[in-house]
Amino acid sequence: MTRGIAVAALTWTSLAWAQAPSDDDAAELIGKGREKALAYAQSLPDFVATEIILRYTGPPGTSFHRPPFDSLTIQLRYLQHKEEHKLIQYNGKPAAAAFEELHGLTGSGEFGATISAIFDPRSQTSFHFQKRITVRQHPAARFAFEVDVAHSRYNMASNVSGRTAAALVSYHGILDIDAGTGEVLHLEYVADHIPKELRLRHAATAVDYTLADIGGRPYLLPSYSEMELHGWDEWVK
Repeated sequence: MTRGIAVAALTWTSLAWAQAPSDDDAAELIGKGREKALAYAQSLPDFVATEIILRYTGPPGTSFHRPPFDSLTIQLRYLQHKEEHKLIQYNGKPAAAAFEELHGLTGSGEFGATISAIFDPRSQTSFHFQKRITVRQHPAARFAFEVDVAHSRYNMASNVSGRTAAALVSYHGILDIDAGTGEVLHLEYVADHIPKELRLRHAATAVDYTLADIGGRPYLLPSYSEMELHGWDEWVK
């Protein structure tokens, strides 16, 4: 499933760009990222946006190099710090069903819920610096992270042959953090040790965040995301 939606504090100059930061500098950036992440959802104003979702499916091993099996046009309303979704069009025609009645892969939580959970001290997330990078002309640092199942809030659910199964799972991934602001510019995460009753072998999500104008002010919002699930009999994206 795909969706189309100056350095301060740390002295990360171009001369030292290839060098790893000190442990103190890395910890400082993680701390700044945590501060931004935990305040993110509350910082967003009320707004309405249009979200386009393209969904793909195929047998195990498919490369998804084919037209999507359907397209969804969603009116996304962010009100009182909560997401609301309304299906406007299905395959380019007025929708007859509600968003909640859709079968197949959908998603939510890009507006801060996942990032907040990763940075929440209760998750006891482990962070490890990987490398310095540039993300859309922003100097950034890439960190790997892991959340164990004992502290995870990643709840996975599936429905197979009319039977619903759900479980909390551990997960790992990467965060690209703006070196100046501490804001997350890119997030990827993958579920670990998925229970057999979910009949899933792989679940991965990636989200890009960019600045968008709302009421004349820039806000960091998800602009593109991908979610991919590998089931025993079918792969979906």
